[in-house]
Amino acid sequence: MTEIVIDAKNTEGTVKQLRVALRGAIEERWGEHTLTMDNDLAKGTIRFITFDWGVNLLEYDITFFDDICLIMDASEFNPIHFTYCLEGHCGHRFGYQSEPDIKTLEQFQSVIITCKDGGYNYWYFPANKKLEINVIQITRRHFLKRRLSNLDALNKRLYEVFLDTDHENTFAYFGAYNLKLANKIGALRKIKSKGMIRMMMIEGMIYEILSLHILQHDKAVKNKAPKTSLLHSELKIVRKLAKRIANDVSQDYSLEQLSLESGLSQAKLQEGFKSIYKRTVTEYIRHTRLEVARDLIRTTDLNISQIVYTIGFSSRSYFSKIFKNKYGITPSEFQENALITVEA
Repeated sequence: MTEIVIDAKNTEGTVKQLRVALRGAIEERWGEHTLTMDNDLAKGTIRFITFDWGVNLLEYDITFFDDICLIMDASEFNPIHFTYCLEGHCGHRFGYQSEPDIKTLEQFQSVIITCKDGGYNYWYFPANKKLEINVIQITRRHFLKRRLSNLDALNKRLYEVFLDTDHENTFAYFGAYNLKLANKIGALRKIKSKGMIRMMMIEGMIYEILSLHILQHDKAVKNKAPKTSLLHSELKIVRKLAKRIANDVSQDYSLEQLSLESGLSQAKLQEGFKSIYKRTVTEYIRHTRLEVARDLIRTTDLNISQIVYTIGFSSRSYFSKIFKNKYGITPSEFQENALITVEA
């Protein structure tokens, strides 16, 4: 196992120390720093963005070739970590524990952690496993000064964590699987815009991701966490099906066909889609097709009939009806407005 000790005062210093330990190179563009490694220790990237409201984004997209123990000294830099494993898993323990009790951060699990002043966070990353980890770090004193005005909106336990600007206490919350976070974090990673627009889009999505973490913790405290009988592996199958549908909406999907292909019963498929997407399978397919149609109208020269065929519908009148029900405007009216906007 390779041990890396980090005693930096901020996220930038953390990544710079990782650069030395992992023999990587850092590039900066519009305030977005990316550490890239391709050697016998690791292959992939770690990127970070620091915002002026006390929040940092840290994202791992990496494979380590040895087990890594990242030992982080909380004396100088001790944020609240809102962590999510989009792919893979990792481990964590606090350094003050006499007996190591490593807790696993599973894929799709919402985790909130903070250490006490002078303590240590031990993070464990397995070898030869693709890791996609999203971490939102909040420096409490700065965050409270710049952004948070209504602490009463938080439940008591999280309220105390945000208010603990002297870092006297530890906090660890390992939540249930949350695939809404997977979808939102996946969308964050796919942002293609550049420059200032990119940074604004990223900042907005960080707000949403942070809100989902806090909302899940709040529901868990109030015992209102969504319940599902599906296993973690079954939820992964549902999410994989949903991604397949979104990537190819033209196919003639049916509940029976998806059930046969996935090995999940129709009842489990319905439960999974309702749990993750708040829609039945049919509603999800229709919703996704309409979103694709909207984007095609806005970004291509295809006419409405061509778009109807492209997204897997056979009736233009039916498509126009459900499009207007969803967006409050007919496809033709939307297309005319899109053309006017482009010409302007």
